[in-house]
Parts: sequence; structure tokens; C-alpha cells
Amino acid sequence: MPEFYFHGKTWEDIKKLSLAEFSMLLPARERRAIKRGFRKDAKILLEEIKREPSKFHRTKNREIIIIPEMVGAKLGVYSGKEFVLLDIKPEMLGHRLGEFVLTRRQVKHSAPGFGATRSSKYIPLK
Repeated sequence: MPEFYFHGKTWEDIKKLSLAEFSMLLPARERRAIKRGFRKDAKILLEEIKREPSKFHRTKNREIIIIPEMVGAKLGVYSGKEFVLLDIKPEMLGHRLGEFVLTRRQVKHSAPGFGATRSSKYIPLK
């Protein structure tokens, strides 16, 4: 298995960085979001992950930026209908939780149903 690198730094180096130093490796939008601080529900989730990293945690907050403390956690992220299991991996660093849990599914159309066309209006049901 190849060694993981994030912007030229190994996983061991990234774990040693503070949150401010890690944010300097991220793009401007994520760096600004971390600089402004996490919301209350995001702070609660991070504390729960620190306390019990192996436990399954559920959240509806899809805009949390994935930081090194979250790697290895199992999260249930809300897709608008259900909580989808998400295992946080090092490759996900710097992205938001919502990017990995889709809210829409692909529509597969089949034949038109009864009453979909003008001609099917006069077809007897039996």
C-alpha cells in the first residue's frame, strides 16, 4: 500500500499539525471557514469523536470540514431521507461531509403509466 501524502506532507506529519497549521494547507474557502470557527453542533460532534472514536456518530451537519482528528471515525451523515454510513479516510481531508453523501439519486424512467397520454385515457382497465 503506497504511503499517503497530503500537499507534500506524510500522514505522520499531518497528525502533528495544529488546526491553524493544517488550515494553511487547505484552499481559501475551507481555510476561512476554519478560521471563523466551528458552529456549536460541529464542536459537539468533534468532542464526541475525540471521546469515542470507534463509536458510530450521527449528524445532520453536512458542511463540517474533515480535519485529521476525524480520520478513522464512522459517521452517519443525513442525506435528507436517511443517515448514510461514512468511514472517514485520510483522502477525504479538507473536503466537506456533504460531498460524500449524495442527496439525489439517478432517475430511471420506464414505460408511461395509465393516463400519461391522451390515447390511454380510453383504454379499459381490464
